[in-house]
Amino acid sequence: MRTAIDLFAGVGGLSLGFEQAGFKIVWANEFNKSIADAYKKNHPYTIVDSRDIRDINIQEEFKKYIGNIDVVMGGPPCQGFSQKGKRIGLNDERNFMFQKFVEVVSIVRPKFFVLENVPNILTAEKGYFKDQIINSFCKLGYHLDVKILKAENYGIPQIRRRAVFIGKLGKDMEYKIPDFANSKVCVEDAIGDLPILLSGEGVNFVEYSHKPMNNYQEEMRKGSDGIWNHVATNHNKAALDRLKYVSLTSTKNDLPKEQQTKSIYSGTWTRINPKGLVRTITTRFDTPASGQFTLPFQDRCLTVREAARLQSFPDTFIFYGNKTNQMLQVGNAVPPMLAKVIAETILKNFN
Repeated sequence: MRTAIDLFAGVGGLSLGFEQAGFKIVWANEFNKSIADAYKKNHPYTIVDSRDIRDINIQEEFKKYIGNIDVVMGGPPCQGFSQKGKRIGLNDERNFMFQKFVEVVSIVRPKFFVLENVPNILTAEKGYFKDQIINSFCKLGYHLDVKILKAENYGIPQIRRRAVFIGKLGKDMEYKIPDFANSKVCVEDAIGDLPILLSGEGVNFVEYSHKPMNNYQEEMRKGSDGIWNHVATNHNKAALDRLKYVSLTSTKNDLPKEQQTKSIYSGTWTRINPKGLVRTITTRFDTPASGQFTLPFQDRCLTVREAARLQSFPDTFIFYGNKTNQMLQVGNAVPPMLAKVIAETILKNFN
């Protein structure tokens, strides 16, 4: 069995995709204790270290893995590059956390590495960070393939872009990540079988009430007895009154003047198109003021389970902690189906 280490792992979307492709995740790091606990519950056979990676003696911790790991992967903090972050570039310490990733790779010497982040990492500071990453790994003997992946091209019903650096030790990859890997799926395909809820309704677990209606739903249900984390936000009266004016085709500017609000986010106070793709799932998908997260025909925003389905997490994957932590787990994750495509591509390149 091929082995991997997951750095900056979050709840483990990247890990899950690699596990689905047949990898064993040997060690993972996530410094948020609540999220690390959720990772451990969903990946019980992985050693999970919840220390800040800056507090870990890299040489001591990883020397036992030298020559024994096939892939080191992870997504260093991206807030400094994110479109919703301040993007203060060279003055943001988080933008240099990739150096810890490089340090681990330099010691472990895996056959491959996968570093993923937001697309802005490729253009920030006129390409400074992209060049630093590429040069760092080239000095270690890795040949790189850099690509922006579109989640919807891999069967995920979401507009989500990720920049991916894949490196192979010693030579170029013969097989590259395909531009398309699965047929396209819409929002309705992904969540149309989940129970209808009003604002504030729902319980943490409920059994399925009917059979799946398509292949995506069938895939999401595999191995599960029911639905976890399907609890609707209890919106306040002002939000519910405002949602009465929101149609499938309206924008926030179509609201009556007395109902209009100031918001810096695109898609606020609009509904998700059931036949289309959801916009990028963020860590605040529970409020209409944070983006296009309002259901097509229900006056409420996405539940954790609905957002997880739109991220391609199967129903067997359970999110733990309070709602804020659960939203962090879902919103910051790499879609597992996308991770699986990356893992399968790497497997083709073993020779």
